[in-house]
Amino acid sequence: MDHSGHGMMTDLPPFTLGRGLAWSADPFFLVACLLGLALYGWGVVRLTRRGDKWPVGRTVSFVVGVLSVLLMMCTKLNDYGMVMFSVHMVQHMIISMVSPILLLLGAPITLALRALPTAGRGRKGPRELLLMLLHSRYMRIITHPAFTIPLFIASLYALYFTPLFDFLMGSKVGHIGMMVHFLAVGLVFFWPIMGVDPGPHRPGYVMRMLELFAGMPFHAFFGIALMMASSPMVETFENPPASLGIDALSDQNAAGGIAWAFSEVPSVLVLLALLFQWYASEERQARRKDRAADRDGDKELEAYNAYLASLNTRGG
Repeated sequence: MDHSGHGMMTDLPPFTLGRGLAWSADPFFLVACLLGLALYGWGVVRLTRRGDKWPVGRTVSFVVGVLSVLLMMCTKLNDYGMVMFSVHMVQHMIISMVSPILLLLGAPITLALRALPTAGRGRKGPRELLLMLLHSRYMRIITHPAFTIPLFIASLYALYFTPLFDFLMGSKVGHIGMMVHFLAVGLVFFWPIMGVDPGPHRPGYVMRMLELFAGMPFHAFFGIALMMASSPMVETFENPPASLGIDALSDQNAAGGIAWAFSEVPSVLVLLALLFQWYASEERQARRKDRAADRDGDKELEAYNAYLASLNTRGG
């Protein structure tokens, strides 16, 4: 497999964490991440100047989410990920299962809807176009569990166990497209489950938990299949450069272990986020009921006082 299109060095030294975290920017992801941070920052500043509040936790979550993508795609991890299955699997798992969760907890769509100005009557600006997209049939389809769960599973099996993966890894554009796909799949899978932003599908909390756990066993099985394999299964990683000093099969087994372990990590993160959201929702409902009860109580008290006043008048 020719990796010259990636500006890759075929004589990479053995992998260490220090070497992996050295700066090696992919221009596409560098520009995309900086643009994402700039737009989010603009939205927060615009709300603040208007006197509106935006939760600090959301900003932190979004920034960490973008930085996680930057870490995977703009360091030497990306170079090593081209020739080492284990490092590639770390990239895949972070970008498809950790980055999306952090980005969604940052509520970027809600921020955009609050920060973007409304267009004049009869005109369509960015805010109106975003609302149209949110309410479109297309969005209803791609966020429906009947679409997101099979897509989430197919992104593993149909990619790695067919020649498609080798084809995409053969060019810089293909590799970037694959990583964008991983991020997009993670976003549409986790958005209906634990996203803060409004979406077309928002089932009850029990259904959301079922959706979460529907996809995770397939992730674990995929990892086990790689760990148990007795020969390399992906052509791209069959002949790692001699300078790395690694065995292709051992590296593949390590990749399987990473995929298996990562099926647990996001599950716990999302479950905690869901339980917190559920608790907050119950609290809000309880407060609304209390306010309604107080209003009803006040009305009863007013009616009783009026009744006493009328008796008093009659007695007078």
